[in-house]
Amino acid sequence: MLAFATIAVADTMPPLETVFVIVLENNNWSDIIGNTNAPYINNVLLPQASHCEQYYNPPDRHPSIRNYLWLEAGTDFGLTSNVTPFGFHQNTTNHLVAQLEAAGISWKTYQEDIDGLRVPLTDVNGYAVRHNPFMYFDDITGTNNPNYSYGIYHVRPYSELASDLTDGYTARYNFITPNLCDDGHDACSPFFDRTAQSDAWLSTEIPRILSSSAYTNNGAIFITWDEGVGDDGPIGMIALSPLARGGGYSNNIPYTHSSLLRSLQQIFNVGPLLNDATNATNLSDLFRPLSVSGGELRTNGFHLTFSGVFPGTTNIVEASSDFLTWTPIDTNVCLGTEFTTTDPGATNLSLQFYRVRQLR
Repeated sequence: MLAFATIAVADTMPPLETVFVIVLENNNWSDIIGNTNAPYINNVLLPQASHCEQYYNPPDRHPSIRNYLWLEAGTDFGLTSNVTPFGFHQNTTNHLVAQLEAAGISWKTYQEDIDGLRVPLTDVNGYAVRHNPFMYFDDITGTNNPNYSYGIYHVRPYSELASDLTDGYTARYNFITPNLCDDGHDACSPFFDRTAQSDAWLSTEIPRILSSSAYTNNGAIFITWDEGVGDDGPIGMIALSPLARGGGYSNNIPYTHSSLLRSLQQIFNVGPLLNDATNATNLSDLFRPLSVSGGELRTNGFHLTFSGVFPGTTNIVEASSDFLTWTPIDTNVCLGTEFTTTDPGATNLSLQFYRVRQLR
C-alpha cells in the first residue's frame, strides 16, 4: 500500500495584482475585537476576512513615525521621536516603493486632507506628515522640495481614490492614510470616540474598494494599526481578498510590521528583503492553502489531485522518497483552482513524498 505526504511551500504569497494598505491609529486589538463601537469591523469585516490575533508593532517602537517608517523600510533609522521631514530625512533607495519603481511597478499613497498641489511636507487640516512615511525619503520629495513633480504625482489626496477605482487608474500598490479623526488618533465629532470614528470611516470607504475591479481581480486589502497603546500590542491585522481564507479565519502566529513588509516584497517580487523583513514570517497563512483533495494508486503510477490552486500560477510538482532528493514530475500552468498529475515512478514504492512550488 502506498502512503504519501505533501509539502506546500509556506513562504509563498498568493498572486495578488493590486494591494491596498490602510493604517489606523493607536489601538490594541483587545480594544477593537468585540467592541460594540466597532460594529462594521466586528459584524461585517471579520466574518468575511482573515485576521491575526498576535500582530504587534516592532518591539518598543513608539511613537507613530517609527512604525510608519518600519512599514516602508523595515527599520526606523534610529529615530526616537516624531519629527518633520525638515528635521529628519533619508537619502536612500533601500525602501519598498523605490524597489517597486525600479521594477516598473506602479504605486501611490492616498493621504486624506492634502490638496495634491505640492509635496505635503507639513501638517495641514487633519493631515499629519508623521503618518506619511514617504515624506521622509529624498528620492520621493526631491530632498524636501514641495514642487517636486515625482512626489506630487505619487502622493495624492485621498478624495481621488474613488474616481481612480471607478476609472481603473489605481496603482498596483496603494498606501492609504486617513486624517487624524478618521484614523482614530483624535476624538472628533460626531462620535467623540476614536474607535467608533475609524469604524464608521471604514464602513463608508471599504465598500468602494470591495466593489472595484482592482479588488475583485485578485486584489487585497490589509488593515492594520500603527502601534499598541501602553505596549506593543497585539494590534490588529485584517486581510480581505478573493484569495484569502476568509470566513472569519484567524491565527495565533506572532507577526510584526516586518511581516507585512516582507509579504509586500514577496507579492511584488522585489528585493532584497529590507532590514528586519529578513527576520519576519510573512502573512501567507491568511490566504488559501494548497491541499491534496485526492490520491489514488493506478497501474500507471500514483494519481494526485491538488486543490486551492491560485489561477494563473505555474506549479512545479516534485517527488521524493527521503526528503533529500527531489525529482520534478510535472510542471503546469493552472487556469483554475485545481489540477491533477500522475507520478509514474511511484508504482513500486512503499512511501513517497510530494511538494508543490508555486511561481507567478
